[in-house]
Amino acid sequence: MRYRPKLGLEMEMVVVDAATGASLPVQSYFDSLLAIKLARGQACESVLIDQRCVGVYTPLAECGLDNGFNLLETAIAPVAGGKGGLDRLAAVTYQELADTQQALKVDGACVLNASQHPACSRDQDWYESVCVPRPIYNELRGHRGWHHWEGIDAKAQNGANTSVPVTQAVQALNVAIALAPASIALFANSPLESGVSTGYKENRMTLWSRVFGPARFPGDLFLSTYPARAFYDLADFFQWMFGSGTVTRGLPIDSSHDYKAAPVVILDGAPSLIEFLQSRQWPGRRADTGQSVSLQPHAHHVEYSQIGQFLDARLRYRLDQLPALEEILVAWGQDGGLESLFDAHGAQTYIEARAPGAVFADAVLLEDAGIDVARSVLLSPSALQAGLLANLDDAWRLVTDYGWQTLGSLRLPAMRAGMDDPRVKALCAEVVAVAKAGLDKSEGNWLAYPEYVLASGRSAADRQLDTWMSASGNQAQKLIAVQARHVALHPAQFGAMPDQMHVL
Repeated sequence: MRYRPKLGLEMEMVVVDAATGASLPVQSYFDSLLAIKLARGQACESVLIDQRCVGVYTPLAECGLDNGFNLLETAIAPVAGGKGGLDRLAAVTYQELADTQQALKVDGACVLNASQHPACSRDQDWYESVCVPRPIYNELRGHRGWHHWEGIDAKAQNGANTSVPVTQAVQALNVAIALAPASIALFANSPLESGVSTGYKENRMTLWSRVFGPARFPGDLFLSTYPARAFYDLADFFQWMFGSGTVTRGLPIDSSHDYKAAPVVILDGAPSLIEFLQSRQWPGRRADTGQSVSLQPHAHHVEYSQIGQFLDARLRYRLDQLPALEEILVAWGQDGGLESLFDAHGAQTYIEARAPGAVFADAVLLEDAGIDVARSVLLSPSALQAGLLANLDDAWRLVTDYGWQTLGSLRLPAMRAGMDDPRVKALCAEVVAVAKAGLDKSEGNWLAYPEYVLASGRSAADRQLDTWMSASGNQAQKLIAVQARHVALHPAQFGAMPDQMHVL
């Protein structure tokens, strides 16, 4: 089959009280959103947990929640990439943002331009009151010992999803991981936590060491730590993610792509996924009922387990037809064997970016930078990744010129200082240039925001911190000031609604 590029986006949104800026769990939002979409004539499917609506799915997007009722997550369905792809993605994305903003009014809420709420609690009472009651969290908190509550203050990302041919997937993953410091710095937007300046421009990225550091299995922290070297091929990547020193997550009894709600089996003895796949069957217990079962390994367990790492980028894959498990294990032992096997079975592979913080156009950006920059913000992480992966040879050359370990060492300075670190700023300039060369000339406008950050030396984190520090009064008063200046603008305020863009 001829490869056809696609683009998607996972948009996470910090929900706040429209009057006070306090973190706010939604109540009637999904019912309101459903009504808005039905009135437009869209086909809709409601998603329920414990008889409560927690999602509205349409052919264009899956509108749901991340870990808490105070953090919305809208996953845009893939659109055709190539020339005009970013315009097509923007049209759907800005319509979804507009729908969300309208629906939130029923709860007296709005979206804050932040990649982490600046003054939200993370204590046990708050966690229990806002955490989405998904079965997977029982496994992660109870069995694996993750400190899941560390992320309950609405830590949000702007997750660009860019398809790649399976033969280029690992090189694309290497590029996305190695050059992630640029995305961290350019889209930094979380200088505050629990009402205190953190000393980071993108404090959100400190999350993983806090979640996994105390975990039961050291491999969980390992799978969120910058790798010692680039990956050679899919087999090498799978060996890192599923091999010795790692412990498989709960595995579904039946084939499923529902990573957060499918009933799973916790295997006895904490094996790696490879150990399990090489067995005839393995004893365990159902996470939902505690019932003892014996699970037989299957190829769908390989597909299901792809989310088991927390680097700054993920390689995601879906196969049109699953090969036999025996075929996967044989191909795993051959150089490039998994690429050939996956390609033969219609693999759709894409890179999921996790480094860019959630950044939206707000009144301060519109005033400082103008309408063109404001219009580009939400799509600019997608434009950056799409350009890099379309210009993969030059992007890889940039990685090798800097060196894998050197780029890894820039990750912490990017989180802390962003544009204030000259090494990070120089990397950002080169990354933006390589990305722009990979885009069609008609789509260079979608890089206006990172170009503005480079020129001004100031990210959204700097603007948020300025507002917080200059506001007088107590924490509540400072939060009101942040809400007043940094609420996400409706797309119509900067000419970004679909009917204005002429692309739907």
